[in-house]
Amino acid sequence: MPHIPIDFTFLTNLVVVYGFNILGATLIAIVGFWLAGLAERGVHRALHSSKRVDNTVATFLSSLTRYGMLAIVLIAMLQLVGIQATSLLAVLGAASLAIGLALQGTLSNMAAGVMMLLFRPFRVGDRIEVAGKSGVVKELSLFFTELSTTDNVQVLIPNASCWGTAVVNYSAYPNRRIETTVTAANGDADATARDLALYLNDNPRALNDPAPVIRKTSYGDEIELNVKAWVPANDTDALKYEISRFVAERTRAREVQPPQAAE
Repeated sequence: MPHIPIDFTFLTNLVVVYGFNILGATLIAIVGFWLAGLAERGVHRALHSSKRVDNTVATFLSSLTRYGMLAIVLIAMLQLVGIQATSLLAVLGAASLAIGLALQGTLSNMAAGVMMLLFRPFRVGDRIEVAGKSGVVKELSLFFTELSTTDNVQVLIPNASCWGTAVVNYSAYPNRRIETTVTAANGDADATARDLALYLNDNPRALNDPAPVIRKTSYGDEIELNVKAWVPANDTDALKYEISRFVAERTRAREVQPPQAAE
């Protein structure tokens, strides 16, 4: 077999050059990710401190800042290892159809995030129901909408799922009507309804205009009372609980009340 000479000097220089390039790209990645996170927090803090900028806009723009800086970091890394940005763009242009199909979901999430930022179907802090999930909106980022459920569980929903379906916003209007059902003994239903009406009239959570409505909905040994009342949106659960507690305490107090002596 013919002897093939090996240029160890060339190989050594190649390894050294590319080794330093790879090391430099790694350092750029580490510093770039750190700076991107720092910039995201700084933009969010600066926009959030301004009273003229909504918190939803602040979270979205800070997320956009982070991903923009990461894109710059990626281009710098590619150039350092020898891949020119112009060559990369040429390859991406030639494979645009395939990349568009592969990133269809990602691009649709980005577009949906921009649309939600413009039309504002909900804001950070609103309680919503969307895509079969409900909770308080914590963040609207470039790709996901973050919800926090009532038991403090994080739910991440792709923006395309939020934009392409019906959104129920429980915080859109300042006041809401609650509806609940309580039970009373057959002979005590009218008195229970009267006392409950007086209680709601004095309860600071219940609104007097429109006035609460209490109606009998079923008859038997126990009668169900349907209660409808208007309340500030943030007090709905609290008023339902207070109504149930008032009726339960009233019923318990009448059960232990000693009978009156006959005259």
